[in-house]
Amino acid sequence: MGESILEVKGLKVYYYTREGVVRAVDNVDFFMEKGETVGLVGESGSGKSTLGFSILKLIPPPGKIVDGKIIFDGIDLTELDEKEMREIRGKRISMVFQDPMTSLNPLMKIGDHLVETIMTHEEVTREEAEERALALLRDVGIMPDRFHDYPHQFSGGMRQRVMIALALALNPDIVIADEPTSALDVIVQFQILDLMERLKKQYNVGMIFISHDISVVAEISDKIALMYAGQIVEYANAIPFFEEHLHPYAELLLQSVPNIELSDQKLKYIPGLPPDLLHPPSGCRFHPRCPYAESICKEKDPPLLEINTGHFVKCFRYK
Repeated sequence: MGESILEVKGLKVYYYTREGVVRAVDNVDFFMEKGETVGLVGESGSGKSTLGFSILKLIPPPGKIVDGKIIFDGIDLTELDEKEMREIRGKRISMVFQDPMTSLNPLMKIGDHLVETIMTHEEVTREEAEERALALLRDVGIMPDRFHDYPHQFSGGMRQRVMIALALALNPDIVIADEPTSALDVIVQFQILDLMERLKKQYNVGMIFISHDISVVAEISDKIALMYAGQIVEYANAIPFFEEHLHPYAELLLQSVPNIELSDQKLKYIPGLPPDLLHPPSGCRFHPRCPYAESICKEKDPPLLEINTGHFVKCFRYK
C-alpha cells in the first residue's frame, strides 16, 4: 500500500429543505493514495458531486456537512475555517467543473484566468505568471496565440482543456474532476481522457474522477468507488472490480453497458428508480431493485465489509 493522501470517514452531508432532510451523502468511507485515480461512479442523484464538493467544503446552501472527517495529508478539513480552506483550494486540491462555459468568466481572457490564479496564490511577477500560463496551455494542447482569446471563442472541448490547465496551475496534490466529459461528443471525450491520463503522470497528481458512465471511469481509474443513494456500496482496485464485482448494483450496472462486439446482445436495464433521498427505503437502500434481496435487507443497513484485501462491499450476501 502506498502513502495515503485522503481519508473520508463517516461523512454525512445533508440538505435541509422545506420538504425535509435530503441525505445526499450518508455515512461514506473511502481513502485514496498519493498519485492514484479514484473513479466515483453511480446513477444521477447518487451523491457523487455532493461528495466531491464536500471535500473542498463548497456545499451550496441549504447543504451542510453534519458529521464525519475529511483528512487530507493529516489535516481534518472539516475543522478548518473559510480562510484556512482558501489555502487548500486550488493550491493543494483543485477542481474541474462539469460545465466549463459557466465556470469561466466570459469577460476575462483565457490567459488572464491562469495568470490571476497563479498570482493570487504565489508570490511571482506577472511576467513569471504569464510564462507559466503559456506552458500550461501548451501542456493541454492549446497554442500560445490563443492566450488573449475569450471563452466564447473556444469550443466545448477546448474550454475543458482550459479548465484542466487551471486545475493544474498550482501543482495540486489532488484534482477533483466532476463529470468533465459529460457535455462532449465521443471523440472529444476520448481526447480529454487521454489528456488527463497523460497530465496525471506528468504532474504526479491524484484524481477523483466523477462520472455516471462506468465505461468512461474504466478507462482512467486505479480504484472504483461505486455510489448508490448517498452511500458507497463497493470500493476496490479497478481490475478486481471489473473482473470480480461483488455488489448486485455493480452486476446490474455493468450488464446495462452496451458491447459493440456482441451483435446479438440484448440491452438490459436496472428495474425501478433510484430512491428519494428525502425518504430513503429502510435497511439496504438498494433492496427495492435488488434481485437477491432477503428479509434482512429490508430491516437492516449492511456495513461496508472488507471481503478481500482492499475490496470492500456493502451487502448482506457476504456477511
